[in-house]
Amino acid sequence: MATTYATVTWDQLHRDARILAETLMAKGPFKGIVAVTRGGLIPAAIVARELDCRLVETISVITYDDESRGKPEIIKDPQVTGDGEGYLVIDDLVDSGVTARVVRERLPKALFACLYAKAQGKPLTDLFVVEVPQETWVLFPWDTAPLFIPPLAKKLTTGS
Repeated sequence: MATTYATVTWDQLHRDARILAETLMAKGPFKGIVAVTRGGLIPAAIVARELDCRLVETISVITYDDESRGKPEIIKDPQVTGDGEGYLVIDDLVDSGVTARVVRERLPKALFACLYAKAQGKPLTDLFVVEVPQETWVLFPWDTAPLFIPPLAKKLTTGS
């Protein structure tokens, strides 16, 4: 099956994070938020603001070495979370579930929420906003850069 791409804009990411926060309001209050780095940092900041949560911790899990998948490893452990009871874990996307499994093992009592979920990872999250097809590669705003495109009229006059 061919890979497709879905580009998430800053505006869409912000809207989806606020939708997630609104849903989470009924499940709190939370002692704190644990952002899964790096993708969960920005969604966690938005959710923390919306939930008026001041304690934001991180967990850093490496699953890729350049472009090849390796054994997942926690390289930065959250310091104040214990087993995760009362905490909220935020990530941008749960894909294959490799990272989510490691985080769940480390913080088994935390609520795990993300913005986007693919079929393989969906069972590992407690809450998500949008389901994405497994074969879709999600391009986040921090992974892309706007490029200048000349106006059509310029292309006609220059012959490019």
